Formats: sequence, C-alpha cells, structure tokens
Amino acid sequence: MKKLHFITLLLTLTLVLSACGTSDEGKDGNAGGEGEKVYKVGVDTTYPPFEFKKDGEYKGIDIELINAIAENQGFEIELSSMDFGGIIPAMQAGELDIAIAGMSITDKRKKVVDFSDPYFEAGLSLVVKGGNTDIKTINDLKGKTVAVKKGTTGATFAQENAKEKGFEVVQFNDSPAMFQEVANGNADALIEDYPVIAYAIAQKELGLEIVGDRLNGDQYGIAVLKGENQDLLEKINKGLKELKENGKYDEILKTYLGE
Repeated sequence: MKKLHFITLLLTLTLVLSACGTSDEGKDGNAGGEGEKVYKVGVDTTYPPFEFKKDGEYKGIDIELINAIAENQGFEIELSSMDFGGIIPAMQAGELDIAIAGMSITDKRKKVVDFSDPYFEAGLSLVVKGGNTDIKTINDLKGKTVAVKKGTTGATFAQENAKEKGFEVVQFNDSPAMFQEVANGNADALIEDYPVIAYAIAQKELGLEIVGDRLNGDQYGIAVLKGENQDLLEKINKGLKELKENGKYDEILKTYLGE
C-alpha cells in the first residue's frame, strides 16, 4: 500500500511540474510573439502630390513623411486608403490611429482630433476652366455653380460663403471627379487646396487655371483622436522636428514640388 501511495504521489508531482512547465513556456512564447503595436494610418490616395497610387504603390508627400517619422521614432504603421470624408469617422470608430491626408487644422476638427505641429502651409484657391475670363475672384461667383470635395476645408469655405456670394455648391467624393466637372463645363469653378491643384495642373493637361489670390492660409497637420494616443502624438512631433532639422523634410518636398 505504501508503495502504491508513493507511486501515486510521484505521478501527481510529475503532472504538476509538467503543467507548470507548459504554462511558463506559453507565457514566454506569447511575450515573444506579440511584437510592437502597428498603428493604422488613414490616407486619401486621390490627393496628389500628397497621396496617390502609382504602379500599385502609395506615393506622395504625406506617404513619405509619415513613413520617415515612423522610422525616425521607431514605430510601425499600416496605411489604409479611404475617402477623405470617412477618415475622421473611422478614427472615432477605433479603426484608425493616425490621419495624414492633407488635413487642414481647423477649430471644428480640433473638437474631435488632436493635431501635430503644422507640416505644410497650404491655402485654398479658386479654379476655373481655361479661358474663362468672367470669374477672377470669389465676388464673381453670383449665380454660378462651384464644385468642392466632400469633407474638406474647401467644401466648408464654399458652404459658408455660398449664400452671401450667391452661388450653388456641388460636392464630389474625390478631386479628379471635381476637376472633370469644371473642365467639362458642368460647374463654373472649383475650390481646392493650392498645392494640390497647382501640382495637378502642372502634371496634366486638365484645361483648368487658378485665378486670384489664395482664399485663406490653411496649415496641414497630422491627427490622432482627441485625448487618445498622446504619447504617439509626441513621437510624431519629435520625428517631424528632427526631419526638418536633418534635411529629410525638405528632400521630400523637393521630390514632389521642385525647388
């Protein structure tokens, strides 16, 4: 009987020790396999020279900038392309951690997101079909139709001024469709960020031209959800600062905007 009790005790101890060993190994394996968090970044690839797709790859100022910041600060990112108007809602739904999409820093957006330090001086421009001499400033838009891109500061500007200036606003999901509407004569003018439309006109025969002075002085910022990811926002600001200091920022801009 004593021998049987001894064997039973020995088997019990063996099972306990085996279970402990399995548990420890599992913990070590999980710790090693978790890796670092990959931050999801919302972009709008219909927005050259800041974001566009070429030969199956994401290109542009914003794309190179956020990749350079991530590399500089040692964190991983994953790009997610979507319509500009859906980016902030996606952040609010927890589907995105960062937004970089030629996004102007505005008081309205500051209610739901926290912005990085500004990374680009933009501003809005009024654009007409080439050869149009009737429209030279926003004051010439009475009775006209103005095309804008949904969710942008251009759309907000147009809506805020439409009643006073007497024009109608039509909205589009992407810039190319908006450009085409004016080029085809279906809309009289459009309002777009200056660097975007200047780049587009320089790259292609769009049949469009910029008129008048810039309508405002927008600045672009990188966004995270308000009150969330403050450590990440600090890294973004630090990375942006270092890229400006080491010349990488200017190198990126020069690639797409020239001298």
